[in-house]
Amino acid sequence: MTNTALEFWYEFASTYSYLAAERIQSLAKAKGISIAWRPFLLGPIFKSQGWNTSPFAIYEIKGKYMWRDIARLAEKYGVPFERSDQVFPQNSLLPSRIALCLPDGDHRGEFSKCVYRAQFSEGKNIADVDTIARILENLGHDADRLLLQAKSPEIKEALFANTAEAQTKEIFGAPSLITADGELFWGDDRLEQALDWHQKHA
Repeated sequence: MTNTALEFWYEFASTYSYLAAERIQSLAKAKGISIAWRPFLLGPIFKSQGWNTSPFAIYEIKGKYMWRDIARLAEKYGVPFERSDQVFPQNSLLPSRIALCLPDGDHRGEFSKCVYRAQFSEGKNIADVDTIARILENLGHDADRLLLQAKSPEIKEALFANTAEAQTKEIFGAPSLITADGELFWGDDRLEQALDWHQKHA
């Protein structure tokens, strides 16, 4: 394994982050690369750019293209996908805090993938406590304890700090990947390139 993990910055409301989250573990393992799962919120970053929501929600034509693109890519990757009637983008605050309650690595990664699947293949509302509790229970976690921990000042500060760090690293969208030598790669379509670069420069 490389000494420095590849940083995977993701937002639970992001469709393209879903595709990357589904693929990153197997691709990284094949290259002997460890992943640091870094959940953050895009809302404050979008606000700093003058947007009050996702550009896919602001620009109708762009949003229409995105949904079709996601469907095509999901079919290509063999990833389950079903567009639901849930509001887009969803409120990702709760799952982001819960993710930070879990240790980085497989536990955080598996939880994150389950949240994405609930949203983008099962039509669930990921801001709903019952949805998140069910995911945690299915993974063998103590849902009540983690939901309580997610309300703690420490976890709230950790998510704020992640989002602030993303801004200092000039992250403007999700998914974003930062390699061992500080290179930024944006988008699911740059996942393989980021892994290759990280492997060569770690």
